Amino acid sequence: MILSGPLLTGYTQTMNDWYDREIDAINEPYRPIPSGAISSSEVISQIWVLLLGGLAVGYGLDLWAGHDFPTILGLAIFGSFISYIYSAPPLKKKKKKKKKKKKKKKKKGEEEEEEEEEEEKEEEKEVEENRGEERGGGVQVGGGGQAMFGTLAWDVVVLTLLYSIAGLGIAIVNDFKSIEGDRKLGLRSLPVEFGVDTAKWICVGSIDITQLSVAAYLYFAADAKIYAAVLLGLILPQMFFQAKYFLPDPVANDVKYQASAQPFLVFGILTTALAIGHQAL
Repeated sequence: MILSGPLLTGYTQTMNDWYDREIDAINEPYRPIPSGAISSSEVISQIWVLLLGGLAVGYGLDLWAGHDFPTILGLAIFGSFISYIYSAPPLKKKKKKKKKKKKKKKKKGEEEEEEEEEEEKEEEKEVEENRGEERGGGVQVGGGGQAMFGTLAWDVVVLTLLYSIAGLGIAIVNDFKSIEGDRKLGLRSLPVEFGVDTAKWICVGSIDITQLSVAAYLYFAADAKIYAAVLLGLILPQMFFQAKYFLPDPVANDVKYQASAQPFLVFGILTTALAIGHQAL
């Protein structure tokens, strides 16, 4: 938990905030990095300390588990690399593109064609503000836990993918408060690309449908009916808070919604883990 939580998730989040400082200066200028509360050298130092600390803990766990091959260290390196290319240039940013478009105009009764060259600069939009938990830390929770305590089964893979989609929905929630800055910088986040009304339904759909699918699996396939009922009981409050806070105004209520609903999602993940681990309720 220390490896996947404060170390590698902290590394991912700090690095993501560092490379998003220009965006945050528009959307959330009060944050530590854009506000100048923490210097650039301190940020870089934090990134290195968290990364090297995470890799050291990963290697230590391999030694403790007696692995012939440092599996957990390998997963830590892989997750850290994915986090880096997600947040940092050059892969974060798309190159400038040039396109030619023909424009027709009438002049003195005659049609003439002229070509206009437009230069577009697009940057890839990061999917979550606290997005580290789905990347560097997420690799450690899934793969590292299996490497440490068990073998990877197909149902664990499928359920992890389903909860990853739910995590994507949580990540989209964070994009609503960034609309102004994203538009200004030409970033194509989901709310900017599809509009607030469409994006909010994509968001809640990815959160609810995946969790309901997990509950259905527990009930019908895993013969864990009690766990399925508990999970359903944890999904319903999330839907209530979506209807109360998020759907009416996702821009104004994004933080209030997450504070209210996200604990139920986390306890739902724990419930699913206990069900798959065949723990007595």
